[in-house]
Order: sequence, then structure tokens, then C-alpha cells
Amino acid sequence: MDVINTVDGQRLGNVTDLDIDLDTGKINALVLTETSGFFGMFRRGDLVIPWENVMLIGIDVVLVEVHNLREPQRLR
Repeated sequence: MDVINTVDGQRLGNVTDLDIDLDTGKINALVLTETSGFFGMFRRGDLVIPWENVMLIGIDVVLVEVHNLREPQRLR
């Protein structure tokens, strides 16, 4: 499922995982796989989008609002 930033219209990647609080069942964040290059063949890493930044979940797209993408939180 594609994730689009409503701030600048940039496609951020695909949802590949969720960060879930196992005690409460609450979703804490979306984990995205960023791809780049020809047909998205080169994986750049994982990008974590806090659940508070998710604006809308549609049939085939998720809209998020992320203002500071210069230093995104990345999984190590």
C-alpha cells in the first residue's frame, strides 16, 4: 500500500510492517520500505511514521502528514 505525504505530495514508500503495543493493541507507527532507482529496485531502508501522523487510510493509499523529512526516524 503506497504512502503519500500530504505536505509535499511525495511518495514515501510501501507499508511493510506495523509497530504495535502488545499490551494495549494500539498501533504506534507504520513501518515503510523506501525504494529508489529504476522500477524501485534498490531498497534504501525503513522509514517509521508515527501513528499520530496518519491522516487517512484508503483502499490503496495511506495519506500522512510529515513536515520534517530531512531527518526521518529510521530503523537500525
